[in-house]
Amino acid sequence: MIVSAVAGLLTGLTLIVAIGAQNAFVLRQGIRREHLAPVVLICIAADTLLILLGTAGVGALVSDHPTAVRVVTWLGAAYLVGYGLLALRRAASPEGLEATAPAGRGSVIATTLAITFLNPHVYLDTVLMLGSIANGHGEQRWSFATGAALGSIVWFTGLGLGARALAGPLGRPGTWRVLDGLIGLTMIWLAVLLVSR
Repeated sequence: MIVSAVAGLLTGLTLIVAIGAQNAFVLRQGIRREHLAPVVLICIAADTLLILLGTAGVGALVSDHPTAVRVVTWLGAAYLVGYGLLALRRAASPEGLEATAPAGRGSVIATTLAITFLNPHVYLDTVLMLGSIANGHGEQRWSFATGAALGSIVWFTGLGLGARALAGPLGRPGTWRVLDGLIGLTMIWLAVLLVSR
């Protein structure tokens, strides 16, 4: 049981630590110190839900319908490119992070939900991949899923609070322009990888 839980924790962290749309948004909100708690809670809740769905066998069900997976993949790639281009546009702004006016709580929550549930990597990694690995643990699959969910809690909480603590140095326009540039290029690269699988 403990071995499966630790395996789930490490696998979950491995999949979510790479820079993605969710992580970039949590980082951005942490640096801005703007509605961080609901953003982190939504990311944790969504990850946990998708891990449980994948473990319950939804991953296998989805993988049996390749046309649906292809459609979601191409829509997701378009989404990632769009997000990447917006980040590159922000990077080109001389004001950097300060160029964007503070957003309302509802707008931030809506953006968090969109970034979470419109991102194909969330489904491919969390539902399909984690679900498949979890089911490989047989009767211990729920221990694996619990470990993976704990990984999400640790990561998103740490990322949000870490970004908030480093808001001073990371919030400088020049620093954020570089970060936005890297985020933009990463999103476009992820889109290319996604459609070339």
